[in-house]
Amino acid sequence: MIVAAPPPPARVQVLAQEFSFTLSRVTLPAGEVIVELVNRGEDAHDLRMERAGGARVYAWPTVQPGTHVDREVRLVPGTYLLWCSIADHRARGMTARLVVRRR
Repeated sequence: MIVAAPPPPARVQVLAQEFSFTLSRVTLPAGEVIVELVNRGEDAHDLRMERAGGARVYAWPTVQPGTHVDREVRLVPGTYLLWCSIADHRARGMTARLVVRRR
């Protein structure tokens, strides 16, 4: 019996600048996802992500200007809110939404 290999993880890049996030795509299939946080701004930024109605907050470490960090997470279908938790960045509009759909 031949067993099919699981699909590779989906990827999304989150570009951080003062004071916004830009996503390389706004929808992804559920399952394993690689989220890359790239800081193209002049200030340090981080990333927090939570599914609407969920209780778990995914956290990426602070990245300095010109650097990035990848994290692989398993996401279930839903709408996720993304924000920067540093100082008042969220209040200044550093947020985004990501929709995870069923495969």
